[in-house]
Amino acid sequence: MTLIRAIKRRFGIAAPRVAVHTHVPWYLRWLIFTVLGGVVLGIGWLTYDFGRQYAGFDQGEALREQSQLQDLNTRLKDENAAIRREIAAAERQLQIELATHGNLSTQIRNLAEENALLKEDLAFFQTLMASGSEPGGISINRFRVQQDALPGEYRYRLLIVQSRQRVKEFHGRLQFIVDYENGAKSEVVSLPKQDENAQAYNLVFKFYQRVEGTFMVPPGAVIKKVQVRVLENGNPTPVSIQTVTLS
Repeated sequence: MTLIRAIKRRFGIAAPRVAVHTHVPWYLRWLIFTVLGGVVLGIGWLTYDFGRQYAGFDQGEALREQSQLQDLNTRLKDENAAIRREIAAAERQLQIELATHGNLSTQIRNLAEENALLKEDLAFFQTLMASGSEPGGISINRFRVQQDALPGEYRYRLLIVQSRQRVKEFHGRLQFIVDYENGAKSEVVSLPKQDENAQAYNLVFKFYQRVEGTFMVPPGAVIKKVQVRVLENGNPTPVSIQTVTLS
């Protein structure tokens, strides 16, 4: 009886239900999952892109505009570089022209000064020839002292003339006595100094000699007067003296 009841429970109405499933290989299941995932991603991307286009955003148009802006930026940079080069070239040309203009102005001014000096020399010599002078006399003419470019630098000019009746060549030297104030202190200096090259002060001429040079005083010093003396070699007594007052 027990066996019969067991058979009935196994195969009868009260027996457990049995489900039959079709076996699917694992690689087919992964392929199906991959295809479904791709479909889902594609649908999501299309939905996203459609939403952007619907909102007024087009990625292709944005990329084209970005490319155009980059091209424009590159072109503007090139134009700016070219303009900077042109400006630099123009500045250099302007500097050259200004320097040339300055040199020409300086040359014109120097030529004008030289022309004026030559006219003065001509007038002086014409007067000297017409009136004559003391035989054997040495005279200082047109002695000038003026401040030069550097602080404390002064330039002097003078013309030394020997009488036309005397044909002997004159050999001598110049000596300057400079009286100036340096602050509250008054000082007198004799030029050339002992440690200075005196060759520039030498005189060798037969009829006349124009002398030009510079000397230095302390910067800020104010020259009151300058005296020039002409000394003949072997004679300590000046043969001619002249003084100019500056202030």
